[in-house]
Amino acid sequence: MTDFIRTGRLFRVAGFNPSHRYLFLLSEATLVDGTSTHIEVTIGHVRLMLLQPYYRNGLHIRRANPQEFAVLAERHGLEPADAEYTWMLDPDGDSFVVGGNPNWREAEYALMGGRESLWTGPWPPDFPAESGGVF
Repeated sequence: MTDFIRTGRLFRVAGFNPSHRYLFLLSEATLVDGTSTHIEVTIGHVRLMLLQPYYRNGLHIRRANPQEFAVLAERHGLEPADAEYTWMLDPDGDSFVVGGNPNWREAEYALMGGRESLWTGPWPPDFPAESGGVF
């Protein structure tokens, strides 16, 4: 399993598409946190989520450990099979999503040109970019 860890950055909930049940999280390059890359995270097939609108200290997306899942299952009526699809978004365990595997893309903002999203247009793009998933 590969966690997604980006600390010291501002992330925000950029949107949720209810018809496709897709959650979008975004971190833009800012002078405030001294970053130059643009990062987008998507989680599909979302069934349940408890989110903060902003994550000021970054994200750490990982599968819920057995103790965390037990608490969430009791509070929210999750089934044992949901453990495989329950993702914690921050180190404190205050936010979680029950959905498909999270995917991410990251590129230098200056290289994106007129592109507003790394999920639109051809992939891989004609500029250096990274991508991955949490499994």
